[in-house]
Amino acid sequence: MGHTIKQKTKLQARVRRLKGQLDAVERALEGERSCAEVLNLVASIRGAITGLTAELIEDHIREHVIAAADTRTRSGGAEELIDVIRTYFK
Repeated sequence: MGHTIKQKTKLQARVRRLKGQLDAVERALEGERSCAEVLNLVASIRGAITGLTAELIEDHIREHVIAAADTRTRSGGAEELIDVIRTYFK
């Protein structure tokens, strides 16, 4: 069983909170809130996304690199992580 399945409920809750934060930005824009307020909301979303990403990366390392049954699986998990990190930093 993969780590995203084990943590499914927790990860889904984080995604729902992110959706709520995005809705708050939309409401702030519709309500013509100040630029500073909208920027603070967006900064909060960025922090939440970064936290979710960090959690997923950590779980991936633990599950697919550290706890991998054999070298081939470990290598594959590491390569997947490298690809994700490259995409993340683009």
